[in-house]
Amino acid sequence: MDIVDKWSGRTACALQAAFRDTNESFAERLGVAVRTVAGWHSTPDTVPRPEIQQALDTTHERSPDSVRQRFTVLSRPTSPATQAQALRVAIAVVMRGDDVLLVCRRGDENLSWQFPAGMVKPGGSVASVAVAETHAETGVHCAVRDELGSRVHPKTGVLASYVLCDYLAGEATNRDAVENMDVAWVPRSALTRFIPADRIYPPILSALEAA
Repeated sequence: MDIVDKWSGRTACALQAAFRDTNESFAERLGVAVRTVAGWHSTPDTVPRPEIQQALDTTHERSPDSVRQRFTVLSRPTSPATQAQALRVAIAVVMRGDDVLLVCRRGDENLSWQFPAGMVKPGGSVASVAVAETHAETGVHCAVRDELGSRVHPKTGVLASYVLCDYLAGEATNRDAVENMDVAWVPRSALTRFIPADRIYPPILSALEAA
């Protein structure tokens, strides 16, 4: 049986696929929140906390041979292009005046500020997912103003689709304390203090300058 030294969002999703579980059934199998599983799809490099690492270990070790065999195949490294075909993420760049909405992702080893994001299921709408995930994570209601384009994300290898959104209503609060440490409105002039400029999709910077 393959041994997983440290689980990531990507390998956890491979185990989910090996079981042929939905997000809901896999969350129930592990004893975690559904949004935790959804978060692994949107940020595959996430490292689950130690107690979730243990739950994944136990689930993997107790899985039937057929599941372990599928997991071995599904967890093999793939090229960014192959990953992009299997996974698409909608990313919302929400503006309120001169401020931009960010969430601080919780990790086992570090924290990182990002734009609200969510997985787009096959046939799903990037705009709808961006709006829904923003509200689910932060309590903020927004509307899509413009599509900023897509790219294979240089860090995660997923197909990331970006939309520029306008704030409508709601107080920004951390509604997903399992995955996020904090939520904040950040002045657009200070954005690169939170997210390094070389990690920001260039059309985002252009759109913020023009806004």
